[in-house]
Amino acid sequence: MRSSSKAALRAAIGPGLLMAGAAVGVSHLVQATRSGAEYGLLLIPVVLLACLIKYPFLEFGPRYAAATGHNLLVGYRRLGRWALWLYVLVTVGTVFPIQAVVTLTTAGLFALVFDVDMSVTLISAMVLTACIVFLMIGAYKGLDLGMKIIMAALSVSTFVAVMLAFREAPDWGAISGVAEWSRLWSLAGLGFVLALLGWMPIPLDVAAWHSIWTQERARSTGHAPSVRDAVFDFRLGYAGATVIAVFFILLGALLMYSAGASFATGAAAFSAQLVDMYAQSLGEWSRSLIAVAALTTMFSTTLAVTDAYPRVLAALLGMLQDHGDEPRQVDPSRKGRRDVDWWGYRIGLLVIASGALLLIWFAGAQFTRFVDVATILSFLSAPILAWITFRVVTSPDMPAEARPGPGLRALAWVGFILLLGFSLVWAAWRLWA
Repeated sequence: MRSSSKAALRAAIGPGLLMAGAAVGVSHLVQATRSGAEYGLLLIPVVLLACLIKYPFLEFGPRYAAATGHNLLVGYRRLGRWALWLYVLVTVGTVFPIQAVVTLTTAGLFALVFDVDMSVTLISAMVLTACIVFLMIGAYKGLDLGMKIIMAALSVSTFVAVMLAFREAPDWGAISGVAEWSRLWSLAGLGFVLALLGWMPIPLDVAAWHSIWTQERARSTGHAPSVRDAVFDFRLGYAGATVIAVFFILLGALLMYSAGASFATGAAAFSAQLVDMYAQSLGEWSRSLIAVAALTTMFSTTLAVTDAYPRVLAALLGMLQDHGDEPRQVDPSRKGRRDVDWWGYRIGLLVIASGALLLIWFAGAQFTRFVDVATILSFLSAPILAWITFRVVTSPDMPAEARPGPGLRALAWVGFILLLGFSLVWAAWRLWA
C-alpha cells in the first residue's frame, strides 16, 4: 500500500471504533455477561447470529456517507418522507430508554469506584452533566482519541481476564448451558434472547449515527474517506465488538454460571458483581483497576450515546430548515464546520438528558428489567430500520459503483427475513402465551 493510501486510511479510522465503543457498553458488560452467567455458553451462537444478520445494515451507514457525502437521514428523506418519519418514530420510542440504561450503568459503576452513598438518580444527573459539559465545547477530537485508547485497553484487559480464567481446564459439559435449553422456551427466556438480539452488538439505528460520525471525521481531518476506507474502519470496529462480546459471555460462564450465581437487579449491586467477577479471575490486586476500567468504558459509551442522539435531532432540524431543497454536503476542507444546527444539538443534549433522568427516577431500581425493556424495543424496531436502510443504499441516489454487491445484498435479505420473523414470533408469543 502506498504511503498516500496509508495516510488516507489513517484519516478514515475513527468512526468505526467510536461505534465499537458505543457497542461495548450495556450490550457487552451487562447483557453478554448475564447471558454467560444464566445460560452458560448456550447463547454464543445467538450472539454470533445477531452480529452476522445486523452486519449489512450497520455497514450501510458509513458506506452511504462515504459515497454521497451525506448522512443516512438525507437518504431516508430522499427515499420518501415516510421513511424519514419511520426513523423518527423509532428514535422517539427508544431514545430515552437507551440513554437512561447506559447512564444508569455508568452511575452504578461510579458509586462503586468512589464509594458514593447517594441516590442513583443524583449520580446519573452528575454523569450526564459531565457528558454535556464535555460535548458542548465541541470535543469530537477528544472523543475520537479517547475512544481509541479505551477500546485498546479494554480489549487487552478482557483478553487477559479470559486467559487467566482458563488457568484451570474448565468442565465444558458443565458450562455448556445445555441444561438451560428448556428454560429458553419460557416467556422469560424468549424475552431475554430477544433482548440480547436487540442490542447485540448494537441497535440498528446506530447506522445513522455512524454516517454522521463519518461526516464529522471528514471535517475533523479535512479528508473525505473513500468507500473502501470507510468500510474497513467499520469492519475493524465491528469485529472488535463481536470478539469482545464472546469474551464477556465466556467470563460470565466460567466465573458465574459454574458457581450458580445470578446477577442482582440494581445497578450498583450489578456493578459490584461485575467487578467481583474480574477480581476472581485476575486476583484481588486488580479490583480497583478493573472497576476504574469498567467505569471508563461505560462513561465512554454514555458519552457516545449522549453525543449521537442530539446530532440526529440537530440533523433533522437542519433538514427542516432546507425546506425540501438539496441538503448541504460536507466540505471536508473546511475543518470545524458543522453541517448540523449547533443550537439544535445543544437543545437536544438538554432535552434527551432530562427525559432519561425522569425514566431513571421512576424505574431505576429495577435495573435489569429496565435493560430488557430498552433492548426489546430496539429489537422490535430492527426490521423497520433494516428495510429502509437497505432501500437507501440500493436506490438511484447511491452511486452504482458504491452499492452493495450480490453477496452483501443476499446477506441483507436473509438478515431482514430473520429479524422480521423473530419479531413476529415474539409478538405472537406475547399475545398467546
